Parts: sequence; C-alpha cells; structure tokens
Amino acid sequence: MGKLAIFIFVLFLTALAVFAIFNQEVTTIKIPFSKIYEIPTTALILLSSAAGAFAMLFVFVVRDTKKFIDNWQYQRKQKKEAKVQELYSKALNSLLAHNEDEAKELLKGVLSEEPEHPDALLRLGDIAISEEDFQKAGEYYQKARDLNPQNLETLFALERLMEKTGRWLEALRSIDEILEIDEGNLSALYKKRDILERQDRWDDLVFVQKSILRNEHAEKDRNREQQNLIGYKYEYGRHSLENGELEKAKRAFRTVLRIDRDFIPATLGLAEVLLREGETEEAINLLEKGYEQTSSMVTLSRLEDLLISLGEPSRLIRIYKNNLSKKPQDPVIKFFLGKLFYRLEMIDDAFETLTSIDTGGAVYPELHQLIGNLYMRRNELERAVHEFKKAADIKHAVRLTYCCRDCGYPSSEWSGRCPGCKSWGTFQFNLDGMCKA
Repeated sequence: MGKLAIFIFVLFLTALAVFAIFNQEVTTIKIPFSKIYEIPTTALILLSSAAGAFAMLFVFVVRDTKKFIDNWQYQRKQKKEAKVQELYSKALNSLLAHNEDEAKELLKGVLSEEPEHPDALLRLGDIAISEEDFQKAGEYYQKARDLNPQNLETLFALERLMEKTGRWLEALRSIDEILEIDEGNLSALYKKRDILERQDRWDDLVFVQKSILRNEHAEKDRNREQQNLIGYKYEYGRHSLENGELEKAKRAFRTVLRIDRDFIPATLGLAEVLLREGETEEAINLLEKGYEQTSSMVTLSRLEDLLISLGEPSRLIRIYKNNLSKKPQDPVIKFFLGKLFYRLEMIDDAFETLTSIDTGGAVYPELHQLIGNLYMRRNELERAVHEFKKAADIKHAVRLTYCCRDCGYPSSEWSGRCPGCKSWGTFQFNLDGMCKA
C-alpha cells in the first residue's frame, strides 16, 4: 500500500510539472471587499490540493478519534458490566448458601456500580422481608418499580410484601395491575383466588375460578380446576345459607347438582334450604334420591336424623331393609340399621342385626361399642366387657367420627370441605378405622 501511494504521488508531481511547463500564465484572484491577487496557476493548484488534503486529514482524525473514544467507552462499559455481573452472581451464591449478610453487602456493591440494577433491588427487598424489615423491603421494591412500572416480578414482589403485612386490599390491587398487563397470568389468578377465599368473597371467587379454568391448558389441570369451580359454587351457596339468603343458596346448590349430581355437600345443603322453607317432603325425597345415587352413608345418616325428628322411623327402616334386600351382606347398611334399632330402643332387633354382621376382618370400634352396650342392657356383663374396646356413654345415638377419604383428616363434625387437604365432598364415616394417621 505504501509503494502504491508513493507511485501515485510521483505521478501527480509529474503531471503537475508538465502542466506547469505548458501553463506559465498568472491567475488573478479577486477577493470581495479586499485586494486583487495574482498567483501562478501551478501554485494555485498546489494550494488547492494542500487544502483538500488537510481537510481530508481533519475528517480522518475526527473519525478515528470518535472511534477511539467509542471503543474506550464500550470497553469501560463491558468491564463495568462484567464487574456488576460478577458481584451479582456472588450475591446469588451467598443467598443459596443462606449467607444473607454477605449477600447484602455484595448487592449493595452492585448498586454502588449500577444504582438502577432492578434485580439487585429486588433481592435486597427479599432479604429485608426475611429479616422482617418490611419498610426497607418496600423502599427497595418501590425503587425497582419506578425503574419499570410494568415489570411483573416487581409487582409480584410488592404483592408478596402486602400479604406479609396483612394489607390484603393493596395485595389485590397489585394483582389487578399484573392482570391488566397479562390477564391470563395463572400465578396472579391463583394468588387472587387465595386472598378472596381468605376474605370469604365467594361470589368474586367464582368469577376468578372461571378465569383460571379458561387459562389452564393441561387436561389434568383443567379437571382439577373444574372440581374447584364446583366447590367454590358450593361455598357460595353455603355462605348464602348461613346468611339466611335462601334463594341464592338454593340456586347455587342446584347449579352444583346440575354439574355434578353426586356432589353430596350440595345435596345436604339443598335439603337444609328446603327444610327452612317448609318443604319437608321434598327435602326427604331429595335425600333419599341422593342416597340411591351415591350410596353415601353421610346422606343416609342425615335422612335418618330427619325422619326420626319427624316421627317416621318406620319409613327409615323400610329404606334400610330395601337396601339390605339388594345387598344382604353389606356390613355398613346392617350397622346403620342396627344403630337405628338401638336408638329406637328395639333391643332384640338391634342385637340380632348387629351380631349378624360379618366385618371380613375389618375393625369396627363403633360396632363393638354398640354390641357391648346391648350386652349391658341384657345384663351379660362378661360379654359386654369383652366387646368394649372403649368406654362409651350413649344415650340417643352413637357418636360416629368422620375422616377425609383423600388425606385421612379426622373430625368429630361433618364438613363439606376437608380442612386438611381442602378437597370437597370427601368426608365419610370412619367406621372401620380407615382414616390415615
């Protein structure tokens, strides 16, 4: 490249010399409002070429200087970013090692290098929450939000802080902001559902649950959320019933039964509404039909209590015997029939029915309890002592316990929803010790 430049320069001088030989005239240059200058044409050409060369040199110098400065700034930025990333990575490692003090110092080092580092602000906020310094956490989260008001991670962090401090309305506002940005965000919908459930806002909760169902994709998840939707509709009915809003409760329970006719809690709830409205016969028919569909002993037990309170035990005995004609050796139906005889003081019938039960090796503490009491009534104390597994003081009815068939949660009271696993319609009588530990 150097030899080519020299060759071009020599060629230029040769051309200029030839030009000068044949052009020895003088060129007159008149500058406005100044003197008139006479200059050889060759000199003018040389001066013009020199001026052009200097102009090009200036352009090249400016360009190269700008490149140098840009490159220097880029390298400096790269070094700064590498340093920030290294500090942030060390901070994350410290957090994973549960060394919050070291992580805090490293994250502050990140902010000293880059004050607008959103991830460092969020992690410092998380550390402040773990230390229960909620005010400091709020400051960090707010700074991160000011940097990017639509950052979902920041909005979730603020919502989590509101939950920690019990500010449920503000937590809901944060969730609503998330849903305005991403209306199908399942994490936000789940959180909103949990808060609404905590506040017993069942009507709003049903609406949110429908949104969750629309946005779930996997078949398994959709089936689970469909069951949850049924459960929340039931809760809305139960809440209405407790508040004396019978029409709302009736509509809710009937809606549930249209979706799932075997949903036992809704059957019991609707029966209660009908009883309060004075529709006793309709309530009895509903419970009887519910038992025929589900074979639920909980439904049958409620029917038993209702018919006895109405003074119609014979109708109940007929129901039991009809079921026994279909399943002659069913130990559960026999047990309930024997228990009914015992409640009605029909001692011989109770004894005959209960002692004919073949448990197939299963343990029925309540059965032995009843038979023990029957032996006591017959003055057969030795056999009574043999039967007793527990002492019992039964006056009008045997006190049966319940358990959740899914998680084994035990309870002395029936509930439409298990307090343990939060499933609906899973409480059953713990007749044979099937409740898990």
